[in-house]
Amino acid sequence: MKRIAFFLMVTVTGLVKAQDPIFSQFFMIPETVNTSFTGSSEGTKAGIIHKVQWPGLDFSINTQFAYASNWFEEMNSGIGISFLNHKETQTRYNFSQFNVNYAYRVKVTDKWTFRPSLSLGVGSKDFGFQNLLLEDQINIVSGVINTNSIDPIDLQRNLLFFDTSVSFLAHNDKTWIGLTLRHLNKPNISFVGEGNNALDMFMSFHGAIEFPLEKGSDDHSVFLLTNAMVQGKYNRVDVGGQYVYDRFSFALLAATTPFANDPNSHFLTSINAGVGFKYEGFKFGYSYDFNVTNIGRTGGIFELSISYDFDNNYDCDGCPNYY
Repeated sequence: MKRIAFFLMVTVTGLVKAQDPIFSQFFMIPETVNTSFTGSSEGTKAGIIHKVQWPGLDFSINTQFAYASNWFEEMNSGIGISFLNHKETQTRYNFSQFNVNYAYRVKVTDKWTFRPSLSLGVGSKDFGFQNLLLEDQINIVSGVINTNSIDPIDLQRNLLFFDTSVSFLAHNDKTWIGLTLRHLNKPNISFVGEGNNALDMFMSFHGAIEFPLEKGSDDHSVFLLTNAMVQGKYNRVDVGGQYVYDRFSFALLAATTPFANDPNSHFLTSINAGVGFKYEGFKFGYSYDFNVTNIGRTGGIFELSISYDFDNNYDCDGCPNYY
């Protein structure tokens, strides 16, 4: 069905000020938020996470993230690739990006390691303007829909852009702290031929602290978790904890908006629960975000992840510790 409403939304409001997709399972697959984890297990790893947002509404969103990385000891570096795909079912808006990631290891002390990283990517946006119907295409008298329009706005169906990002990670065997800065070059994401709509820089500060419940064992622990994000006017802080026992884990986090842009905004937006399971080199995760606002019956948000460590080296000596 052709829709005029979305055309007006795009052309009048500044042509799609996009926000980066966010994953609740940042603590299960930290590569989604920080490229300094590239090669951090000092082996070969790969994984994928699938997110479905608001399936109870007509406006649902599906997002996938996949990565693969390897550690090169002779270079003291990790090199990897990642791919992100994000699609809105109602508008048919689709965003995808392919990145090449490089991380370097710096031994600061016997206990602390610093890992800076650089990520270079190519992004693509597609809004499907071929489905839009403009006013001068409608002949009210005859009921005929013309295929041509005299509207002077030059809309691009496909948009390509280059992107640069950096991340930093400091860790010991019980704590990791990270900082990510995306879209440093502020790429132009305007769908109008002569338009200029810079993509806002995304900043994330995140970390985890482990508290072992059994002396000398990493198989029975509690992790305190946080992920604070800012992009333009948008802000979000996830805070909570994760309980790990042997191969299993259980997590509970609160998603908050501490700096509201609207008087009707909610401080607490969702409660996010997750479970995890490890077997040999595999790691599985499932999480569900329970909406606590009055937005309606959205169906919530769920994520399903799976990763594989080819060296089964999740607990390698000197690597950042996370379940």
